[in-house]
Amino acid sequence: MNIGRRVDYAIRALSYLAAQPSDQVVSRREIQIKQDIPTHFLSKIMKRLASGGLVRSYMGTRGGFTLGKSPAEISLKEVYECLEGPLMLMECLEEGERACRYCAVCSQISVWNEAQHMLARYLAGVSLQQIAHKVGLREELAHWGQRGYREPARVESVGAHLLASQH
Repeated sequence: MNIGRRVDYAIRALSYLAAQPSDQVVSRREIQIKQDIPTHFLSKIMKRLASGGLVRSYMGTRGGFTLGKSPAEISLKEVYECLEGPLMLMECLEEGERACRYCAVCSQISVWNEAQHMLARYLAGVSLQQIAHKVGLREELAHWGQRGYREPARVESVGAHLLASQH
């Protein structure tokens, strides 16, 4: 599984919107500049996010976007699935023997099935509120070198909690 640019750019755009006041309509251009997202990608992504209910789109000269619901209610899994469809590491996990004739005797299918469930639970546990980015990546990067080296922002480890709860 590869998280492609479309998902990366969508999460960048949404994390920026999540950090803005909920009633503030943010222009496509502002999102593009602050989060360094190519125009042709952003327009398509925002249309899909709007049709999925994750953002509201406003037309006109003062148009732009707001989140469709609270940032705490939007998970990374929801964003991924809005753009890519169901989270699936291997076709055989969804399609069974239609995808692979060896499913009935496969010794690794349970490993991939568990990995898929762990990833889905982890992404479902990370909200946009946790990764909201107020100033934008471009501006943050410009100031990053001036402050010296620092660790990148981290989300509280949901994964460690998931692993601990399974034992």
